[in-house]
Parts: sequence; structure tokens; C-alpha cells
Amino acid sequence: LLSLCHAEEAAAIVSGLRSTDVFVGESATFTCELSHPGVKNVQWWLDGTPLHNNLVTEISEQDGRIHTLTLNDVACHDSGTVTFRAGSLISSAKLLVKGISLSA
Repeated sequence: LLSLCHAEEAAAIVSGLRSTDVFVGESATFTCELSHPGVKNVQWWLDGTPLHNNLVTEISEQDGRIHTLTLNDVACHDSGTVTFRAGSLISSAKLLVKGISLSA
């Protein structure tokens, strides 16, 4: 008999964020997988600033467990710490945006 009530179980992070290095103008993608769906208060942050779904910042969810953040067309000032928060669970990783050297 399967229990349909996940509320009693504490969710866990199955696969956390991984630090990423990209070049200016590229996209950076961060993925966090939770043990089961239905976790409330999911939020993404970049250096303490909450992120919202828009043209540059794509936030998606698959099966309620896999949460993905894609930052498009990144600039040097986007370098920092990306944090995923789901209830009391937190996973963080570094984003390093590298400039393209134009020295001859």
C-alpha cells in the first residue's frame, strides 16, 4: 500500500547545485533535485537578491522535484553565489562569469 501523504516526510536535496564557469554572453544553468515534489516556498537567489522568471532569468520545475535556473546572456557583474531554497533546504554554488580577453 502506497502512502500518498508526503507531508510527514522531510524533503531532502538529492542532487545539489554545482559551481559553473561561463563566458560573458553565454548561459549558465543550475539544477537542484529534491527527494519528492510538493515542497513549498521555492526561491532562487543571486548574491542575496531574489530571482524572478523573466527574459534573462528562466526558472522551471519538472515533476515538482527538479528545479532549474537558467541565466541567459550573463555579464561579468552576474558572478556570485547562486542559492536555491525550498522550505528549510538550501543549496548554493558559485557562478563565475569570465570576460573575453582582447589582448593581442
